[in-house]
Amino acid sequence: MNDVREVTCLPSRRRMLWSLVVLGAAGAALAGVRLAYAGGLVDGWPIAGLLLALIGVMALHWATARVSADAYGLRIRTLWGTRSVPWGDVAGLRVYLKYGRNPRVPVSRRVGLALRDGRKRLLPLPWSGSSDDPEFDATLEALRTLHRRHGAPESGHVPVVSNRTAGRGWAGSLSVSALLLVCAGVAAWFVPDAASAEQAWRSARPCTAATPASARADCLTTVPAVIARTDANRPKKSSWLYFADGRPTARVAVSREAAEGFRPGDRVELTVWRGEVREVSGAHYVWHDHVPGAGDVAAMAAVFALAAGYPAAQVLLRLRGRRLPDDEVLPSELPFAGALVGTALWLLPLCYLHPTTLFTSPVALTWAASGSLATLALLAWAWRTTRVRTPQPAAASAQSTDREAHEVFLAARFLEHTDYNPHGFGTHIALGDGPPAVTPGPGRFAAKRIPVERLALRTVRRARGSDGDTVPRSWHIAELDDAGGTVRLAAAPADLDRIVRELNLVRATATT
Repeated sequence: MNDVREVTCLPSRRRMLWSLVVLGAAGAALAGVRLAYAGGLVDGWPIAGLLLALIGVMALHWATARVSADAYGLRIRTLWGTRSVPWGDVAGLRVYLKYGRNPRVPVSRRVGLALRDGRKRLLPLPWSGSSDDPEFDATLEALRTLHRRHGAPESGHVPVVSNRTAGRGWAGSLSVSALLLVCAGVAAWFVPDAASAEQAWRSARPCTAATPASARADCLTTVPAVIARTDANRPKKSSWLYFADGRPTARVAVSREAAEGFRPGDRVELTVWRGEVREVSGAHYVWHDHVPGAGDVAAMAAVFALAAGYPAAQVLLRLRGRRLPDDEVLPSELPFAGALVGTALWLLPLCYLHPTTLFTSPVALTWAASGSLATLALLAWAWRTTRVRTPQPAAASAQSTDREAHEVFLAARFLEHTDYNPHGFGTHIALGDGPPAVTPGPGRFAAKRIPVERLALRTVRRARGSDGDTVPRSWHIAELDDAGGTVRLAAAPADLDRIVRELNLVRATATT
C-alpha cells in the first residue's frame, strides 16, 4: 500500500443502476402523459409513474457518484455537484455502520471524514453491504495511506460509528420525538369533541314523526335491509356486509365475527346515527359499531406521548455522552423504556377513566400525584443505571491475592478466532477447579485451555463500534497481548475484573 498514488471509487452494479434510471424516465413520461390527457389523478397510473421517477432520480444519484483521491485530497462528485477537500482539512477517517433488516444486506459500511473544523461528512463511496468485504477494506487502507502521506491524521485509529455509538447524530431521534408529541397534542385536542359525541350517542333516542328535519341527524333512524353477501377477511383487514339493491347503503365495514354471523338473505334492521350505520340487528346476530369516546382518545394521546419518550431518551443519552469518543458504545435505552412502561401502567388507565376530569377530580389528582412520584423514581433509577462506567486501570485490575475457591463459569467472549476459541465458539470462561478455559456454555464440556503463559494485559476499555453489535452495551473489553498479536476479551465489568485477576495470578504462579 506504500506505492498508492491515486484511488478512484465507482459504484458497483452500474448497469442495474442505469436500468433503474431508464425505468424512472419511463415512469415520469407515463405520469406526464396520463396527467395531460386525463386532467388529474383519476387512477393509480400517475402515482405509479411518479414513484418510478423518484426511484430513477435516486438511482441516477448513485450511478453518477464518484470519489477520487490523490496527493491533493479528495474530490467528491454527485448528481448535485462536485466538491474538493484537501488532506490538510481532514483530521481523520472513520467507518459508519448501519444495521438493516434486509437479510441480503444485514450491514452496510461507508467511509466518513472528520474535518478539522469539527464538521463531519459522509462520502457516497466506497460502500459495502457486508462486514467482511476485502475490496472495501483495501480501499479504506489506500485512503488512509494517502492521508498519512499527504496529510496529518490526528490518530492512527479508525473509529467505527454505528447506531449504538456516541458519534451517531441525534437529529433523527429528536424529529421522531417531536412528531409523536405533535400527534399526542392533536389527539388531546379532540378529547372534548369525543366526549361530546360520546354523550350525544348515549342520549340519542329514536326519531319520531314530530322530530324536525334539522334534528334527525342526532336521533336514531331504523331502516330495514336485506344482506346480499358477506366478505369476512383476515383480522387486520376490514370485513364487509353488502346489502341488496345497495339500499340503504352499498356496504358496511364490520368485524370478522359479524361478517361470519350474518348470512346472505338475512333480513336486518340498520340503526343510522349522524349519517352512519351504527348497528345491524338480525334474528341471530347483532353488530354494534364502536363510537370512540373521550377515554379512547385520551388514552391514544397518552400512548403517543409515551412513545415520544423513547427517542427522547436516545437524544438524552447522546447528549450525555457527547464528550465520549465517537466510536464508544453508549448505554442502552432499555432502562428508560422500562420507566415508560411503568408510567403506562398508571397513566393509560387514568386517561381512559378520567379523560375530562384530570385536574378537577380528587381521585384523579391523587392518582396522578402517586403515579408521578413512581415515574420520577423509575427515571432516577434509569438515569443511574445508564451512567457511563469508566473501566478500572489495568494495574488495579491486575492485583490479586487469592484464586477462585470454587469453579465458576462467567459469561465472557474472546472476539478473535484463536486456537483456544476456534470460530468464536466460546461463550463462558471457566475459573477455579482446573486451568482457566474457554467453554461453549456453563460447563467443562468441550473446554479449551487458555494459554495464560503467553497472554499479557494491555488495557481495559469500554466497548467500541468496531467490537460488533453482539457485545452488550454494558460490557467492557480487555485487550490482551497474545504472542505479539492482540485479542479482545469481552465481559461485564465485574466479571472481567475477576477473569483478568485470575489470568494474571495463574500466569504469575506458572512462572515462579
